[in-house]
Amino acid sequence: MDFIFAPLWSSVTNTIIGLFDFNGRLGLPFLTISLLIAYILFRVQYKRGDHPHQGFARFLGGRQVWWHRSARLDYLFYFLRPLLHAIFIAPALLWLSPVLLTTDNVIQVLSAWFSENNAQNTSTTVMFLYGFGAFLVNDFTHYWVHRAFHSRWLWEFHKVHHSAVVMVPVTASRIHFFERLCEVIIKGFMFALYNGIIFWFCGGKVNNVTLLGIGYLSFIFNSLASNLRHSHVWFSFGPRLEHVLNSPAQHQIHHSRDPRHYSRNFGVNLSLWDWMFGTLYITTTKPEPLEFGVMPKDNERYQQLHNLLFRPFWVTAAKLWHQLTHPRINQKR
Repeated sequence: MDFIFAPLWSSVTNTIIGLFDFNGRLGLPFLTISLLIAYILFRVQYKRGDHPHQGFARFLGGRQVWWHRSARLDYLFYFLRPLLHAIFIAPALLWLSPVLLTTDNVIQVLSAWFSENNAQNTSTTVMFLYGFGAFLVNDFTHYWVHRAFHSRWLWEFHKVHHSAVVMVPVTASRIHFFERLCEVIIKGFMFALYNGIIFWFCGGKVNNVTLLGIGYLSFIFNSLASNLRHSHVWFSFGPRLEHVLNSPAQHQIHHSRDPRHYSRNFGVNLSLWDWMFGTLYITTTKPEPLEFGVMPKDNERYQQLHNLLFRPFWVTAAKLWHQLTHPRINQKR
């Protein structure tokens, strides 16, 4: 049985170790920053008289949030992610690798078209601009992938994320492995294109400016209470900033079951894309009453791990089969 339990144990231990570095917003340092910002919000509101009989733990949601059935499933799913990646995503990427675009492919095409560029453009300005561009490519791509998974044929996979009826920071990791695979492939294509152009322009010598091992812009945005996006702590940046920067409150609006909030705030770090493409919803410092999740039956179905993993496939297949066998009915609709 070691061949079963060894990979599982390895995935759990690696995930625990990962909590203590800056690699990703769920690292303990960024969780601590978000907790401190939440405490400042609590103290400000407490002094204002908003929560005269409420302690900080209750302000964060209390046991009814942090030990809710949905939250416990999120914790389990978080530790299973590396194993799911090893079982489903890594083999798929390996199988697709011969047809996936790479940075070298782009450099070879540009060199064939324009001749090889031997210029060594490696100034500090170029390094900063490279990191800024990579950040924009990542955020822009995520916006459109996220928006695509709200469409009819992909929604069932993204419903896995939205079926969380309470939100805790690890809810951010409650992403179906098929959606994650698509995101990796599409972002890989975009980064190969971007990196190929930049590397060709710079003669193959360019590195991102990093802070504590991650891109400086990712570091900055992860420090802006990013873990409060998946929480019950309302933190708005206000109408002006929220046209550009995505606040925790804006992402909570995205998870709302209120029809007024449907198809709003697809952005991750930047709400600029929502502003540009008509999906922006602005918040204020006054919290809106929100209820998270999807329809009640699916909220219940997706509290079971096997449904989180496999139900999206057969529901989507059933939709496709119905479309193929009843084309006229679907056209009239």
